[in-house]
Amino acid sequence: MTRKLFGTDGVRGRANSYPMTADMALKLGQAAGRFFRRDGSTAHRVVIGKDTRLSGYMLENALTAGLTSTGMNVLLLGPVPTPAVGFLTRSMRADLGVMISASHNPHHDNGIKFFGPDGFKLSDEAELEIEALVEGDIPPAQPQNIGRAKRIDDALGRYVEYAKTTFPAGLRLDGLKVVIDCANGAAYKAAPLVLWELGAEVIPVGVAPNGTNINEKCGSTYTQTAAEAVVAHGAHVGISLDGDADRVMILDENGRVADGDQIMALFAARWAEEGRLRGDTLVATVMSNLGLEKFLDARGLRLERTNVGDRYVVEAMRRGGWNLGGEQSGHIVMTDYATTGDGLLAGLQFLAEIARTGLPASALIQQFASVPQMLKNVRFEAGKTPLEAERVQAVIKANEARIAGKGRILIRKSGTEPLIRVMAECEDEAMLAEVVGEIVGAVERAV
Repeated sequence: MTRKLFGTDGVRGRANSYPMTADMALKLGQAAGRFFRRDGSTAHRVVIGKDTRLSGYMLENALTAGLTSTGMNVLLLGPVPTPAVGFLTRSMRADLGVMISASHNPHHDNGIKFFGPDGFKLSDEAELEIEALVEGDIPPAQPQNIGRAKRIDDALGRYVEYAKTTFPAGLRLDGLKVVIDCANGAAYKAAPLVLWELGAEVIPVGVAPNGTNINEKCGSTYTQTAAEAVVAHGAHVGISLDGDADRVMILDENGRVADGDQIMALFAARWAEEGRLRGDTLVATVMSNLGLEKFLDARGLRLERTNVGDRYVVEAMRRGGWNLGGEQSGHIVMTDYATTGDGLLAGLQFLAEIARTGLPASALIQQFASVPQMLKNVRFEAGKTPLEAERVQAVIKANEARIAGKGRILIRKSGTEPLIRVMAECEDEAMLAEVVGEIVGAVERAV
């Protein structure tokens, strides 16, 4: 069955346009409720969290209506990070967790992500079953079995207390000045509070959400704001989250940025030294830099690559029994602590390295020399298939032959936006630019 609604990270689109309409949210709620109430009992519950987008109110209400109509009892968490939903789904013995967020996308987009009772994101197979239910007739619950909905006032506090337990015992952040950029998103309350309670002097950025400023010139996809704050305040380190706080970028005292690959390299090396890196393996996607692979190989460690999407990273980690993985984009998955990427917990682990070693952030953020990498995006209209054009295929094959043995090319459709992503790596930067330019040009002409 072809996936129509779900992409690489749930259902996502422009708010108030298909599929991010109140009507579709209602149907998704009904379908998910029916999927998780197969035994017909009335004791089922679902937790719903959201980020700070204006459209979150609309989708939250519609999902609640759909879920309660099938007999699910709904617990509304309010604005919390995506990883908090995964944690609370399991902690509160819910049958289902829902996060309303479009992550790093602009405010006019939104999305719906589902978590199973174990706190992990649903598999492709489960999502396909929910899609099938959306397209069919979903019988409602009997009047006496309609679900209830209520707000959970201490949801944020539960996550804050848990996050602090992941910081190594015996260490503190006293004397450390930390810039935390919350992207005007879901972690705007939780992240500064956790850091302050662990002893840090906190410089908060992006903590004034108004419904339309999420990810706007702030957060992990716009690190300039955090970098400026680090330099201006003389901070020791900066932590930059995205809108739902499942991604992170780390900045040193000079405002230089470490992406997910560098953070994973640091953690993998440290955990391997301590005998904590299960199977001596790090899981990352096909987008991760070749430099990371060389770094691990030099230490006798292994890199397992997956398709793009933190969900696929987690699935591989669970299959292999590995406990560290992530994406270059800043998803850092540590299954010893969380069921999905958690930007705040990853930031805490980085701060623990500063506290443990006494080294400045600048000595920790550059673990390996990156192979020159270039990524360009080409936007296309929904329903179009530019990559299937013969001329595009011919250009791709010619450039793959040209770069063979010197680097690699990766071309894919985004699972969250109507974009063709053209990425290449090569030590010869002139060749790299020519290869990417020719392929992008061919795709643009096809578009």
